Formats: sequence, structure tokens, C-alpha cells
Amino acid sequence: MPRTPHIVIPAKAGISVLKGFLLAALSAICYGTNPLGALNLYAQGYSPESVLFYRFFTAALLLFVVVLAKGSHFKITLKEFGALVAFGFLFAISSLTYYASFKYMDAGLASTLLFLYPLEVSVLMALFFKERIKLWTIVSIAVSMSGVALLYRGGDGVALSTAGLVLMFISSLSYAIYMVMANRINLQMGAVKMTFYAICFCLVFLLLYSVTLGSGLPPLFTQASSWGWGFMLGLVPTVLSLIFMVKAVKLIGSTPTAILGALEPVTAVAIGVLVFGEILTGRLVAGILLILGSTVLIAVKRK
Repeated sequence: MPRTPHIVIPAKAGISVLKGFLLAALSAICYGTNPLGALNLYAQGYSPESVLFYRFFTAALLLFVVVLAKGSHFKITLKEFGALVAFGFLFAISSLTYYASFKYMDAGLASTLLFLYPLEVSVLMALFFKERIKLWTIVSIAVSMSGVALLYRGGDGVALSTAGLVLMFISSLSYAIYMVMANRINLQMGAVKMTFYAICFCLVFLLLYSVTLGSGLPPLFTQASSWGWGFMLGLVPTVLSLIFMVKAVKLIGSTPTAILGALEPVTAVAIGVLVFGEILTGRLVAGILLILGSTVLIAVKRK
């Protein structure tokens, strides 16, 4: 029997891979901190749309600086303008429903349900782009639905809010549509620049919603802690999460980065339990693990 050749991985390459995994983990953990800032601002009396306005306004300013530092230009074509407006609209819908769901269910559960979007991407690709649904996709959907069923009854048999579940379905679906469009349109611009414009248009839609259907114009923060939480939301779960993710994909690829994205809802659950006293039972843990496992399966099989 021939010996398996010994493959020597250069130390520099090994360090790059390790750095990539670390950045992917940091990206997911950073995004999972959304509830930390949002719930603290809710406690101070601010509405979801006001909190989101300050989050994305801060993020837009920071990304503007990043784009300038990279030496990129801000010019876009008419075709890119239309696509970016659509991205901003989907971003606004997904963010509004995600943050609004915190009013109806534990933030950790909301973050876990948001993580269903990779499954929804697979279904959308099959429905609209004739991508064949394979057996492992069906298995993943069945496993995730089993997880949702466990979550729906909650801990100790207490039913979760139907309104919260509907909001999270809309949030994850709109984000899945955003991912499909971003992949199919394939704009010839960097991820940072594309996100900057998407956030700018998202801000416009958030303001329109706030003025017409929401709580009115976002009030000016009056406490130093409010500004601190607003800045934190713009920096950590938005700008830092994006930059870490982009760098991770370049170093280790999209599949490992997507798998480590499971740390996002885990972080949100940990924050909910440790900081806000949310109750975590065995039934909820089982439901969360089923959803995360089904999403990881999708990420591995799509490789």
C-alpha cells in the first residue's frame, strides 16, 4: 500500500488560515451584539426605528471614512443606483422587523430565527432560478422546522408570540432576497462601498417609515449613554462585522465563514441570558441547536 505523501503547509499560509477563522468568528460575534445596544436603548424609551436610525447613521459615517481611506470613488451608474435603492429597501425591512421582534420575544431566539436565511436562499434559488433542490436541502429544511416547532412552544410549554415569529420570518426572508439579488446582480464594486450606499438608502426608507407610520422624526439623544449605545451599534455589529467578514472570506472562503456565522445567534443568546436575564431551558437549547445545525449543513453542502 503506497504511503500517503506528507504535505507540508507553509507556516505563513497556516497563520493566514488561522487569522481567517479568527476574523470570521469575530465577525459573527460582533453581529451578535445587536441586542446589547438595542435593548438598552429600548429601556431608555426609544423606538426600534429611532435606534436603527442612529445605528445606520453612525455606520454610514464610519464607512464613508473607510471608503475614503481605501482611495475608492463614490461614483455609481444608473443601473447600480437602482440596485442599491432596492438593497436599501430590503435592508430597512429586514432591520425594522428584526429589531421590532425584540418587543415580542427574547433577543437570542430572534437572532436564531434570523439565521434561517441560508435555507430561504436555497428555496428562492430553486423557485426563481431553477436551481435543483437536493436531498440535503430538504433534510435541512425539515430539521430547521423541527427546531422552530420546539421554539414556538418555548420553555416550560409557554407559547412564543406569533407576531414575533411573523416579524422574524419577514426579516430573514427579506435578508435572503437581499443575498440572492446581491449574488445575481453582481455589482462591480467593493463590499464596503456597496454596503455604504445600501445603508444610505436604508436610512432614507427608515426616515420615511418613521415619519409616516412610526414614532415621527428620531429624537435627539439626551444622555451620554444613549450616544454610546448608538455609536456601539454603528461600529461593532455593523462596520466591524462587515470588515471582519470581508477579510475572512478572502482568507478562508465563504463556506467556513458562513459556518462560523453560527456564533452570531449563540452570542445573542448568551447576551440575553447573562445580561438581560432571559430564561434558557433544555427545550429552547434543543430548538436552537436544530436550527444552527440545519444552517451549517446547508453551508457545508453548498461548498
